[in-house]
Amino acid sequence: MTTAVEEKSAAARAGLALAITVAITALTILIFGESAYLWIKSVHVIAIISWMAGLLYLPRLFIYHCDAPKGSVQSETFKVMEARLLNIIMLPAMIISWVLGLWLAYQQGFFGDGWFLAKLALAIALSGVHGYFVASARRFRQDANDKPPRHWRIINEVPTLLMVGIVILVIVKPF
Repeated sequence: MTTAVEEKSAAARAGLALAITVAITALTILIFGESAYLWIKSVHVIAIISWMAGLLYLPRLFIYHCDAPKGSVQSETFKVMEARLLNIIMLPAMIISWVLGLWLAYQQGFFGDGWFLAKLALAIALSGVHGYFVASARRFRQDANDKPPRHWRIINEVPTLLMVGIVILVIVKPF
């Protein structure tokens, strides 16, 4: 079961990731001037790759976790793996993706473009999937998961579909 201390610790890590991202972004802008855009864009892409890796891997862990008997060593190991993936990789990567992505969009004046608004909607949906996974990991931690492995196999495809839409919108800019 998750404790208030663990939740505060996760919130502190998220806040720290956000503060570090803002500080590094500001420092990059000061050091690199006009060429900062490409450096920040590179970090944005790296953060997205990290976030997506977690979004694709976590449901796989849930599939295997479903088969582990509650209270078993295997189940407890999955709980640790899921928490670490969420808190150490996925949450900071999501925050960095959002902060840098919004900065990049602002710099390029994309906020009025149709393709960007559609991409933003898909990114919000992707964040919703992330939130669903956070809530699901909490249920697994409490030994309260009520979803079968088949559910997680299907849900595992949702981040992929959203990612495909986002990439097409960013590269093709169809409208």
